[in-house]
Amino acid sequence: MMASLYAGVSGLKNHQTKLNVIGNNIANVNTIGYKSGRVNFQEALVQTYKGAGRPSTVSGGTNAQQLGLGMQVATIDNLFLQGGLETTGQITDMAIQGAGFFILADNNGDTYYTRAGAFGLDAESNLVDPATGLFVQGRMADSTGAIPSLATLGNITLPFGQQDPASATEVVTMANNIDVTATTARAQYVRLGGSNVQTVSGIADDGVGGVHTISVTGAQAQHATFTGTTVGDDGTGALIGALGSNTSLGSLGVTIFDDFGLTVDGSVTPYMLSGLSEESTVGDVIDRINQIDGLSAELNGGQVEITRTKAGAPAEYSFSSTAGTYTLDGTGTYAVAGNIAGVIFGVNGTSFTSAGGAATTYVATDVFTPDRGFGATTGPVTTQLDLVFHDRDGTVIGLAGMGGGGVTIDAPNGLTATGGDDLIIRTEPTVHSTSINIFDSQGGRHTLTIEFARSIVPNRWDWQVSTLDNETVSAGRQGFVAFNSDGSLNTFEYFGGASAVTIDPNNGADLMQITLDAGTISGFDGLTGFSAGGNSSASMIAQDGYGLGMLDKIDIDQAGNISGIFTNGVTRILARISLADFTNQAGLRKAGRSMYQTSPNSGDAVEGIAGQTISGIITSGALESSSVDIAAEFTSMITAQRGYQANARIITTSDSLLEELVNLKR
Repeated sequence: MMASLYAGVSGLKNHQTKLNVIGNNIANVNTIGYKSGRVNFQEALVQTYKGAGRPSTVSGGTNAQQLGLGMQVATIDNLFLQGGLETTGQITDMAIQGAGFFILADNNGDTYYTRAGAFGLDAESNLVDPATGLFVQGRMADSTGAIPSLATLGNITLPFGQQDPASATEVVTMANNIDVTATTARAQYVRLGGSNVQTVSGIADDGVGGVHTISVTGAQAQHATFTGTTVGDDGTGALIGALGSNTSLGSLGVTIFDDFGLTVDGSVTPYMLSGLSEESTVGDVIDRINQIDGLSAELNGGQVEITRTKAGAPAEYSFSSTAGTYTLDGTGTYAVAGNIAGVIFGVNGTSFTSAGGAATTYVATDVFTPDRGFGATTGPVTTQLDLVFHDRDGTVIGLAGMGGGGVTIDAPNGLTATGGDDLIIRTEPTVHSTSINIFDSQGGRHTLTIEFARSIVPNRWDWQVSTLDNETVSAGRQGFVAFNSDGSLNTFEYFGGASAVTIDPNNGADLMQITLDAGTISGFDGLTGFSAGGNSSASMIAQDGYGLGMLDKIDIDQAGNISGIFTNGVTRILARISLADFTNQAGLRKAGRSMYQTSPNSGDAVEGIAGQTISGIITSGALESSSVDIAAEFTSMITAQRGYQANARIITTSDSLLEELVNLKR
């Protein structure tokens, strides 16, 4: 009977322990980083009345007879479940997602571990836990922002207001596209000279700026002509020396009116002058000739002059007279005859052929001197321009092909030889420029500009750098960039043997040696040379220098890297928060104030980097909520209460039975 009393007492006592743990959990329902506890029970002592019996050949085995003597607390566990994250916006508030603990320490060498990341800065700019004054542990970066491999774990100090020394620019990074087909090389004449050119317009296709000196030698194309010599008389036998447009054919002694024709450019079939009669006049003959395509006629000095309207070589542009009423002979031409030919043109019944006529011998030589470039691109470059002919007249009335095409050079009244008085035309350069601010060793700000100009070499642009104020560029001022046929970078070079741009800021600071980084050769990670509709986007996108700055803000990433943001725009890692993990987190010993310490069963702390050697990551501007589940705690409270009540009933019942036992002696 006494055993039941002691069992009930153990139940009361240990259920009270469970209620204490539940109460502590509920009390910490809003404690940041708190991990809920759990009580596990186990049976305590066991009294054996009879041992188990082994089976025999006669009977089976028997079970042992044992009596439990109560229960006890087996373990009080810490459940390291992930709590929810609450955003605070405070940059020094930190929460861990996943495994890991923040490391806190004092200057006496005591180390603690916590999931509560409500940190702040003290008066000496140390990152601390404001509730305890313990220092947050991590590793400090060097002046370049790197964490040395031999850096030791220690206090993190963030000296707001500290100066960040100026750093001179050493590398300027370039990127994006230069349109290799772009052109803004508008042409305009400087001197027309003796060319008889009247207008110059258009944009050179090659896009190169410079001076075109054009000399024209040779002669203009000539027209083929024939001028008649009349043999007609005035009726008295006297020859007529000069014809008038109203002179009748009859008065000249013409008796056959349909036997005169003209062939043009060696054609077989002649154009016949029809509809003439004795009353027809010389003017009528001229009108009939003017109706023949390619010929014109007029009175010149009292004689009829016929002209091939298109100038050129006689083998191509000529005419001949022929009779038109006879059949073709074996040679395929009309038999020669004609009364008009003999009377008006004085050929005595035979045919005549145009005289003169000549193809042009013009040669237009363009000597081009670019206004940009170095070495192979400085010129001069000599080319022969194309001649532009009048469609109907056949004379040269202009030039084409200058600058690769696109430029119109017009001489509507006929081009003439320059005779040493050359035609001079200037084309504007096709340029694209970009600028960036750079810094000297004293933090002085300077503006660096690079201007690209299209070259006479395909897929190549010459460049030159300049500054805005009184700086002096002493080396590396010019160079060129060339591209492969697929648009990738082929070459980026400096002229004159330089390997960088040297600038004297002329303010007492050191000389600046600036390397222009145009990207990887045969790559597309820097400057590229694609056709882009005339639009170039190449720019200097970054430089590594900066002026004097002050630490203004901090930022903390998921790995715990604390980056300082300075007023000069520089962002540099200042320190890195370290995390710790354990083989057995449940074995940690609570040290109060939401902190833990190691125990013999937790294992040694494994210190590392969040998200790398430690699986958990850090979220800045947030805190981890308590992992207490109110619903689960209330349920556990009910079961603990019922357990407590039942054990109390065991005690009262056992007491009643003992009372009856005592009353037996009455």
